[in-house]
Amino acid sequence: MNNMDFLFFSKREEQKYIPSHFHECFELVYYYGKGHTKIGTTSYTFRKNTFALVSPYTEHDELHINEADVLFVGFNSEREGLSHLNGVFEDDKDCTIENILLRMKTEFIQQQDDFSDMLNLLVGELSIHLLRVIGTRRAPKQQSDRMHYVLNFMDEHFRQKISIQALADLAGYSYGRFRHLFKEKYGVAPLQYLYVKRLNYARSALILHPEKLISEVALDAGFVNDAQFCSMFKRENGISPKQYRLSKAWKND
Repeated sequence: MNNMDFLFFSKREEQKYIPSHFHECFELVYYYGKGHTKIGTTSYTFRKNTFALVSPYTEHDELHINEADVLFVGFNSEREGLSHLNGVFEDDKDCTIENILLRMKTEFIQQQDDFSDMLNLLVGELSIHLLRVIGTRRAPKQQSDRMHYVLNFMDEHFRQKISIQALADLAGYSYGRFRHLFKEKYGVAPLQYLYVKRLNYARSALILHPEKLISEVALDAGFVNDAQFCSMFKRENGISPKQYRLSKAWKND
């Protein structure tokens, strides 16, 4: 389904920095000034009449060198191919992308009858023209590149609640295809990879923070509850978290 999530138009101050963040939808940022942005693991330079396209759950930031206007829209699209097009791109000679965004802005401000339906139609139009303007030179990305972005995301956010479906969406694959490719490339299922990261974090936390309760360590590491944590910990280590902590404390005495 094509629909708009948010639409903003504002002025960025000179040397304005937008910290790294991500959205659950696509974001398109249209620039009228100069600056730098990092999308995923890649850094870009932007200037007037360029735009950034950022896929769902992809971290990105911005540094604006000079004061300038900016238009940005969050949207969901069913159009295949968009999820592979993270980056900064130049609008065409007719400024097609800018014109669609300006039409969105006008529709949003005037709010005539059925304006929300019109905005959703414009999202569909935007999705088509993004693929036309950017072209196929960037899609599809190398399979390994997409999986690498997902792995980086998991390494940075493993303590948070992350669904496998969200990771599949980030990679641009179906749920089943993503699980198959991940295990093929890294030798372990994606959920198991998250559990290993959480267990490694918990092992360190048990020793470094002896004042914390086992339940606190479990929640800090990203487990649903201490029962799940204790069960998995004992299965992987042969002893309970409490026994592990005591054994390490005894060795350090």
